[in-house]
Amino acid sequence: MQAREKLAAVRKAFINHAIAGYLQPVHDEYMSEYPPAAFQRVAWLSGFSGSAGMAVVLADKAALFVDGRYTLQAASEIDASCFSIYNSAEVTAEAWLAGELQGAMIGYDPALFTKAMLERMQARCDKSGVALVACPNLVDAVWADQPAPPATPVFLHDDALAGESAASKCERLGKRITEQGVDAAFISAPESVCWLLNIRARDVECTPLALVRAVLHGDGHVDLFIDPKRLPPLPEHITAIHPPSLARLNGKAVLCDATQMPVALLDELKSAGARIVKGEDPCVLPKACKNPVQLAGIRAAHRRDGVAVSKLLKWIDAHPDIHSVSEMDIDRQLLSFRKEQNMFIEPSFPTIAGSGANGAIVHYRANEKTNRNLKSGELLLLDSGGQYEDGTTDITRTIAIGTPTAEHKDRFTRVLKGHIALATVQFPKGTRGSQLDSLARQYLWQVGLDYDHGTGHGVGQFLGVHEGPQRISKRGGDAALEIGMILSNEPGYYKVGAYGIRIENLVEVVEKGEGFLGFETITCVPIDTKLVDFSLLSSEEKHWLEEYNARASLL
Repeated sequence: MQAREKLAAVRKAFINHAIAGYLQPVHDEYMSEYPPAAFQRVAWLSGFSGSAGMAVVLADKAALFVDGRYTLQAASEIDASCFSIYNSAEVTAEAWLAGELQGAMIGYDPALFTKAMLERMQARCDKSGVALVACPNLVDAVWADQPAPPATPVFLHDDALAGESAASKCERLGKRITEQGVDAAFISAPESVCWLLNIRARDVECTPLALVRAVLHGDGHVDLFIDPKRLPPLPEHITAIHPPSLARLNGKAVLCDATQMPVALLDELKSAGARIVKGEDPCVLPKACKNPVQLAGIRAAHRRDGVAVSKLLKWIDAHPDIHSVSEMDIDRQLLSFRKEQNMFIEPSFPTIAGSGANGAIVHYRANEKTNRNLKSGELLLLDSGGQYEDGTTDITRTIAIGTPTAEHKDRFTRVLKGHIALATVQFPKGTRGSQLDSLARQYLWQVGLDYDHGTGHGVGQFLGVHEGPQRISKRGGDAALEIGMILSNEPGYYKVGAYGIRIENLVEVVEKGEGFLGFETITCVPIDTKLVDFSLLSSEEKHWLEEYNARASLL
């Protein structure tokens, strides 16, 4: 089926549900940004393969709403005769709906929306009398060859790598929720469940997740909603319940994180007789603040990953005919170097190897249609990472192929200055990443430039390469930075149709003195000085770059 036929099939179902449109977000029932194939509904419907966005289908038109990372990618992937593309920072889906319709009903799948998402959208739609109403998933209803949901074998994440046993975590957090006056916590995020129980699986590409949910009781016992056939032997305090049942929660006060729990789940809990107490997922902050054992493993993983990426950079420099090398060749070669490293499992996300104009597509992924060879005078943006048993890595390097232009060097150096400013900042405890974001942008702002993505995201340990609640972004909504958190430091600049620049290292939040924190860079790969305009660097910045490259070159 082509996009036009798929849209027609979805629209045909409007009559049965008395709706004038339908909302389909990219994320899945688990609020995952990287859904497995079975839940990639927007990709099937429109062709858009990005990790964030919303498709809106009306009777006579359809639109795709994406953030600034994906506007170029969406334009290259979807049929423009079927979908209009909007930058969600400029036009939201709800604002567009309010402008397109009056007094209509729009359907949504309650398994894919949180209460907060719906309330925000409905508040805007109220102005035009548009009502959001629950209905079955209309994409699933017409997707004839939809893959089955994944159910890969679950395996244990060694306590020696996790730094704490599952029993200890459950007992510790069970006491904490009891102190909050609740009987249990419903853990709806798979990342939290996997961290809490020291389990992993391969349900999601590039992320070792089991797509499961669980209930943590105050006594430390856990109900794990999963088919027992998928499980290895687990500690006695964990009970597999299949099919999932909420009967044990009848009459109990249950902590629920409404910011990440779909309304369908909340409704199920209420129907089971649970008393909902809204609060934060009790695993989120402990998961983000890595313990000493985890931090040691993460640093070790970055050293091994640094060897792999440095080998790739040397391979590019020494290649006898670099113009015969394509973006996909770069991807394959880097993967081969990573596979040489101890404890490597898989990439932590699909490698971004964008040369020339492809580098301006922030989350570009080369394929047979877009793949191009490297050319002299162009830049290669290489963003990649690895899942190691002891750590997750994420690194971006921008590489000059041949001689860079004066503009390349100016823009790269401004990005580098912002990167150094963030890497070296000292800040009082209680500071949020959003308060630091402008440090990385200031040198681009000086000449009227910017980038349309966040400056940093949290990173897990052998879990998600994107992890909250910490981040560095203009958008806010982030948590205060705490010792042991891992974040990326990745300012960039993108010139549409020409090139992309990004410099990304991972950093650890460390103590810098009484009442103050700072960052320690843990990525171990030199930064290409061929792209640096040293006349723009201060003596302190030159010293940082020299010291960093010397340390990274010791591998």
